[in-house]
Amino acid sequence: MVSAIKQVPEPQGQNPSDAPEGSGTGAKAPDSVAPGRPATDLEGTGSDVTGAAETDGVVTAADSSRKPHSHPAPEHTDALAASLARLPSQARIWRRRALIVSLRVARLVRSGLDRVFPGIRFLLYSLQRRWRRSLQFRTVLTTLLLSMSSFAIVGAYLSNQIANNLFQERLTQAESETRYNVKQVQDTFDGAQVTDQSSVITLVYDTLNAVEGKGSVIQRRYVFEAMPEQTKPRNRWVESRASDQLTVSVIPKELRAAVQDSGKEQFWASTEFPVGTEDRPGIAVGNKVTFNGTVYELYLIYDLNTAQQTLNEIQNVLWAGGAALILMIGAIAWYVTRNVVSPVSHAAVVSEKLAAGQLQERMVVKGEDEVARLGASFNHMAASLQEQITQLATLSQMQQRFVSDVSHELRTPLTTVRMAAEVLYDARHDFDPINKRSAELLYNQVERFQSLLADLLEISRFDAGVAMLDAEATDIVQLIAHVMEGVAPVAEEYGSGMTLNAPEGSIVVEMDARRIDRILRNLVLNALEHGEGKPVNISVASNGTAVAVTVRDHGIGMSPAEAARVFDRFWRADPARARTTGGSGLGLSIATEDTKLHNGWLQAWGSKGAGSNFRLTLPLKQGDTITKSPLQLEPAEVGLTSSTDHTVLVLGHSVPAAADPGEPHEAAQVIEAVQAGETSAREAAGTRERP
Repeated sequence: MVSAIKQVPEPQGQNPSDAPEGSGTGAKAPDSVAPGRPATDLEGTGSDVTGAAETDGVVTAADSSRKPHSHPAPEHTDALAASLARLPSQARIWRRRALIVSLRVARLVRSGLDRVFPGIRFLLYSLQRRWRRSLQFRTVLTTLLLSMSSFAIVGAYLSNQIANNLFQERLTQAESETRYNVKQVQDTFDGAQVTDQSSVITLVYDTLNAVEGKGSVIQRRYVFEAMPEQTKPRNRWVESRASDQLTVSVIPKELRAAVQDSGKEQFWASTEFPVGTEDRPGIAVGNKVTFNGTVYELYLIYDLNTAQQTLNEIQNVLWAGGAALILMIGAIAWYVTRNVVSPVSHAAVVSEKLAAGQLQERMVVKGEDEVARLGASFNHMAASLQEQITQLATLSQMQQRFVSDVSHELRTPLTTVRMAAEVLYDARHDFDPINKRSAELLYNQVERFQSLLADLLEISRFDAGVAMLDAEATDIVQLIAHVMEGVAPVAEEYGSGMTLNAPEGSIVVEMDARRIDRILRNLVLNALEHGEGKPVNISVASNGTAVAVTVRDHGIGMSPAEAARVFDRFWRADPARARTTGGSGLGLSIATEDTKLHNGWLQAWGSKGAGSNFRLTLPLKQGDTITKSPLQLEPAEVGLTSSTDHTVLVLGHSVPAAADPGEPHEAAQVIEAVQAGETSAREAAGTRERP
């Protein structure tokens, strides 16, 4: 303490009585500055002024010495003017350079973002896909997110409670110590018998240093400030003091206002004060004290750095423990969900194998818990399904074999019956009318029975999977012409005209001509049978990968429900209506199977009272995939006002019908022209017609 007092040299260089007399009654000395300090400042200021004056004198002399040699002044002026004239162009150059640099930087930033964004999108897509497809990932991630949220809430609550408790404990201690120390300071000031400046300063220093409690660690810091706006007594030599280079600015304004407006009450406020190069949290407690008739504000500042370090350590422990706990929870959730999800995933794999036809696959059952019972039930279900599927497959094979055997066995007696029927039919003119009619009926029914038998044999080949495709390059236009020539007698019988709308030249397709001939013959015969004597239009068109043939009639048409079942076996739109051609009910089913062999499409459209339209689409080369049909399925000349007036059915290939209705083609325009009676449609569209 003595050494600290001795280290204050300021009061020794000036008479204590000079300051009040020189400054007047209302003058105030600088805060926390010794009386001799202003003189030093003035001396330094004077020296600076003198040096400046001397420097000015030197400069003036130098200027005067250079004046006789200043005859090149016009050249200097011209150079200055030239440099000033170049400034605008240089400014434009620098602006252009800055623009180029900014554009390059923007380009680099954009290229970087273009490289980063795809990676971010891919990562988000991967996470989203993983979220949708993995129950284990979804469960573990949800558990981790909920655990982190819960820990954040609990950790914030605990940290807040601990911080409040530490602060309240330190505040209570600070208030108690402040009351005691302020009382000691006031008692010391009241009992002091000092009259000179040196004694006053020494007394204040000693008293405040005792309050500060210096040692190995400073217990508290102080700020001692005279209250403003009070009459300054002549013997007041202390305006302000503070420890550890503090100033009154560290005291909050609200706290100072409360202390100044109060009597002997004590107030506190949270604050921050500098210690070295860092700011530390603290509590400032303020009171009033009086000394020699002057009222002072005494603030004791308590350091909360130790409490803050304790709180930081507690928070670090909470964060570390929370992170470890979250990792443990994630591992536990992963293990638990793995035990539950793994059997489910295994069941999904086994079910896919069962759906693929591997009926012998079974789940591995371990234990006796719920998952084990689920596996056992799944295996029992799989065994039952295998048994039933095996029975159905055996029954189907027996039925197919029966149909095939019966069909083959019936061919011999049917041939004999046909020969006898032909003999009777040829000699029918020698019979009486009753026997003549019987011979005609027998001949026609034997013909129909033979056609039905041939269709049954063909269906049995498809069901047995022995149907083979004998594809070769064939002109489909010539094939259609051959079909039209073959059904010409039937068209004449019904009174329907047939029109072929095809582009000039040939369309070569790799196909089985026999099967395509059968498909087209069936479609044309059906159109003639249901066309009610109206024209039948056949259109052909091709694109780069496919060829399409449409058969359009204008007869009774089909409803959506009828068009949806038109390719079923033995299905008839009107069971009570008699058939005069075909009549087996298997023609369109066989056509569907033939189309499947060609990897093509067979589609139907119909509208009640507007007729029907069948479209056959085939790839130009075997093995190709059809992406678009050259002809549209819905006829262009038919205006449909409601989507329920028509239907589109795709058979023969697993492609949705509505996904490829085809684009309008010139063949559709030719159909419309022929129906409107325009005889020049063939020449306008470049097509040829066959009667």
